[in-house]
Amino acid sequence: MSINHSLDSLPDMAVFARVVEAGSFSAAARQLGLTPSAVSRQVARLEAALRVRLLERTTRKIKLTDGGAAAYARCQSLVAAAREVWALCDTHSGEPAGMVRMSMPKAVGRQLVHPLVLPFLQQYPQVDVQLLITDRTVDLLEEPIDLALRVTDTPPPGLAGRPLAPLRHLVCASPQYLATHGQPVHPRDLEHHACIYLGEEERDRHWRFERGHEAATVAVRGRYVANHSEVRLEAALHHLGIASLPGFAARAALQSGVLVQVLPDWDHKTAYAGMAWLLYPPNRFLPAKVRVWIDHLVQGFEHIG
Repeated sequence: MSINHSLDSLPDMAVFARVVEAGSFSAAARQLGLTPSAVSRQVARLEAALRVRLLERTTRKIKLTDGGAAAYARCQSLVAAAREVWALCDTHSGEPAGMVRMSMPKAVGRQLVHPLVLPFLQQYPQVDVQLLITDRTVDLLEEPIDLALRVTDTPPPGLAGRPLAPLRHLVCASPQYLATHGQPVHPRDLEHHACIYLGEEERDRHWRFERGHEAATVAVRGRYVANHSEVRLEAALHHLGIASLPGFAARAALQSGVLVQVLPDWDHKTAYAGMAWLLYPPNRFLPAKVRVWIDHLVQGFEHIG
């Protein structure tokens, strides 16, 4: 295929990528402001040019063929590159504008980042924000995401990063529960208590603790298991047991005294405790919209721990 033909197919490639992301021709058409038939024609034209069947079509859904999956990965990269080219205008003008896309874990997104969005939108009326709140590890080099917030003490290689704040996990219970069942003085005492834990994996019920050079791991049990920190918090407030909670989720309850930290001289180790890092692809310009969002997050996280 000649270079001219390849360039002529770029709009069709972008439409194909949007169809895959939207999940249907009709949804893609609504997003693009086109008719479903026009979107279908563009995808068919791309298939004819490539001589490859890209999609298996049914009345309700679409499915990528093997060739379609390979083509989608490359078309998605083209669309991301196009966004970067357009972002150059934003970079050189210095006026923050456009969409900032950021991924983050669920609890951090809901309780820490979401409250910061409204004042940011009010301060920067030309900037839009999209939060991808998921515990899935997003590939910043392959997916159309500007930034990712991850909680880790070992940031992945190959990415630029900026530390935001250390995030701790605490073990907490209500004073009423402790008055009834007793105050644990060592992690092994938790074996005899009702514990409220995450429960997504087997390791979630094996709570790890460190104190200086001493370490302890205890297998906990309890009648209530929930993979949402706000749910575990509420369960602890209703005296159902001792809960493992992010420090930021428990802070208000601890300050008011309706919860008490258990084993305060031990450091509770979990996969969700560590430094909160703001990560982004290296060796790329940062548009003004991303720079101001980063600055806003850094300021917002100053008093979080």
